[in-house]
Amino acid sequence: LWSIFRDVFHYCAVHLGAIADNARDVDLAMRWGFGWAQGPFETWQAAGWADIATMVKEDIEHGRAMSDAPLPAWVFEREGVHAAEGSFSAEASALKPRSTLGVYQRQLYPDRVLGEAPDDRGETLWENAGLRLWRRPDQDGRIGIVSLTSKKHAIGDEVLDGMLEAIGRAEADLDGLVLWNDAPFAVGANLQQVGEACRAGQFDMLEQVVAKFQRTSMAIKHAQVPVVAAVQGMALGGGCEFVMHAAHRVLALESYVGLVEAGVGLIPAGGGSKEFALQAHVMAQRAAGGDVFPYIQNAFQTIAMATVAKSGIEAVQLGFGRAADDIVFNAHELLYVAIRRARAMAEAGWRSSLPGSAVKVAGRNGIATCELMLVNMAEGGFISEHDYKVAKAAATALCGGEVDTNARVSEQWILDVERAQFVELLKTEKTQKRIQYMLETGKPLRN
Repeated sequence: LWSIFRDVFHYCAVHLGAIADNARDVDLAMRWGFGWAQGPFETWQAAGWADIATMVKEDIEHGRAMSDAPLPAWVFEREGVHAAEGSFSAEASALKPRSTLGVYQRQLYPDRVLGEAPDDRGETLWENAGLRLWRRPDQDGRIGIVSLTSKKHAIGDEVLDGMLEAIGRAEADLDGLVLWNDAPFAVGANLQQVGEACRAGQFDMLEQVVAKFQRTSMAIKHAQVPVVAAVQGMALGGGCEFVMHAAHRVLALESYVGLVEAGVGLIPAGGGSKEFALQAHVMAQRAAGGDVFPYIQNAFQTIAMATVAKSGIEAVQLGFGRAADDIVFNAHELLYVAIRRARAMAEAGWRSSLPGSAVKVAGRNGIATCELMLVNMAEGGFISEHDYKVAKAAATALCGGEVDTNARVSEQWILDVERAQFVELLKTEKTQKRIQYMLETGKPLRN
């Protein structure tokens, strides 16, 4: 292992002046191009610059290195190549700071190398154990930023409480709110908390938590200030539901968005099913006949198969976003774009819509049609008995419950239906086994 690192360090030091403007460019190229956690110069500096330089020099002198080319003199004149002032340039024999070109100013939190000056953490307005509400006065002092701080950005009780508090503070003191953090955006509900409550038989408590999740999603959607979701990496389950309820989305091209609850024997109950039902209602209003089921069918397949969008563009196509949403190629520009999108919406006088009170749903006929598809899949051996149960629960939520076809119901009615279906599934032994298996292995269980 030492011989490999020695020769890499040796090669990079000898050729730095010819292959790159500075050491930072080499390290970032190796990280971005080959997936290294640290570049060669970062690794060298972290291990002790002077000691490593001495060891490489000795191996060169004793013929153990790949080449007998001596290390450049600058290697022994420095304590490292990265510092707060910049990164070393062999050609200029000086530290070079990052470029000040305007395009790079859009990257508020670029990839940093070891030893570089830390990022500006902004001004904290409020925080709890699950999230932090803060702002960047140098960008826009009246646009708040909410960043999850929980492990893997899982959504637990503390995140829900924090989100409700952050929205309340934004409505009182700010002009807009951006949901942003480093990838992943959010991996969904905290399954550890759910599993523990299931084992304790605390289903009434779990129903209250789901109801709070729904209130949080509705608070995001109907906030008195625009809420913009800036998404990169994974936004799964409850994280996807937060995204769907935002007033606007700024999606990194490399985003993985989906309602994956079926993988643990559940259905979306934080408003995701309700949002698809609303989309079907809106699209049916524009179609001849006004039938909502044709627009439910694709959503049903998306939820039942736990389909995950593999890009920001596909997320919009699958209904997790809207055609007017922004797709950003460089994920490091997300926060910059989202802050300005929130500002533009605030300046344009954006106001949230009122909760729907007359949403047309597919009802019993829609549920029955979905069941026909499930029967064929079950008889063909493509799904298990429990898969059938989970998928029927999804169909029931999407179709507004056991009501007449084309009946009109409120958003809250649909939320109540999806919550009831979710809790009933939680009570089943097979769903509890799926949750436990996911926690233990990180993989879905087919049972």
